[in-house]
Amino acid sequence: MNFSVEDHVNMTRALALAERGLFTTTPNPRVGCVIVKDGVVVGEGWHEKAGGPHAEVHALRAAGARANGATAYVTLEPCSHHGRTPPCANALIDAGVARVVAAMRDPNPQVAGQGLELLTLAGIEVQVGLLEGEARELNIGFVSRMTRGRPWLRLKTASSLDGKTALLNGASKWITGAAARADVQRWRARACVILTGSGTVLADDPQMNVRELDTPRQPLKVIVDSGLSTPPSAKILLGGAFIACAEADYLRRTALEAAGAQILEIPDAHGRVDLAALLQEFGRQGINEVHVEAGATLNGALLAAGLVDEWIAYQAPVVMGHAARGLFNEPELTDMAERHQFNLLDMVQVGADLRLRLRPV
Repeated sequence: MNFSVEDHVNMTRALALAERGLFTTTPNPRVGCVIVKDGVVVGEGWHEKAGGPHAEVHALRAAGARANGATAYVTLEPCSHHGRTPPCANALIDAGVARVVAAMRDPNPQVAGQGLELLTLAGIEVQVGLLEGEARELNIGFVSRMTRGRPWLRLKTASSLDGKTALLNGASKWITGAAARADVQRWRARACVILTGSGTVLADDPQMNVRELDTPRQPLKVIVDSGLSTPPSAKILLGGAFIACAEADYLRRTALEAAGAQILEIPDAHGRVDLAALLQEFGRQGINEVHVEAGATLNGALLAAGLVDEWIAYQAPVVMGHAARGLFNEPELTDMAERHQFNLLDMVQVGADLRLRLRPV
């Protein structure tokens, strides 16, 4: 399908608007809309938070009567069903829009082409696929939940050049510099859940919240803790947290619940937390993106289970030696074919450190 330079410019603007909802729209997708009449932008908007007006509604309100005969650029197919807000496809039809350009179809089975069909039946020219890759990346977690039933899992690590995350005695502050640690806050903020393991809680007593960044929403905090070893005094429980365990001892459960924890029993056949089932439960709860900051045990378990969708690896220009702690605890590999292979998406320098973004082959 052929799109003009003007089409590309307007959809790029719509994507930039959609990104303004990066930290706030969960569980909904991030969507932007630009309305253009005779080459002039007459209205624009983005979805700000769940329950609020969708991007198209904001843009149509700004455009008013000028939307009649205009082109609407939307980063996601307009919805066709009644949720907490009325269908956007109907709003575009009622406004008299002549053409709708959507970056991608909505993977939500409740929409799945129905919005575009409504527009077409109303005589509106519809085109789909402009900057689809960029739109999909912006909502990769939403797409994952709608198509796989589970959120997108993004693993973050910080290590030395020789792949070490802490000294043998547990000291790890700080391997990477202040710029890299600040960069991590943005990845935390865009996630719906920050996931860690009980080993990290016991070793570092982290808060695992978003700091030094203006965001109205804190992600949920979830601890994988098969035996409920998390102490009730742990900082991560401040403000509430979930603990996924294999079996909940009554006394420990009672103490942790009194400290603000909610306990989820999700055992596997080996007395550990069933990580795949945990992610499916996240999907049922409307979780789009999971950000993992954990130790080698949980990292290794997620990798071995094939649950790592993306790896954000910060590398500091230091060497910590063979005795220091590594990134992944996994059984010994005996064949090179057993290696976990990744594609490198990008690599940027953040302060004195490198940030690599990778996805499994």
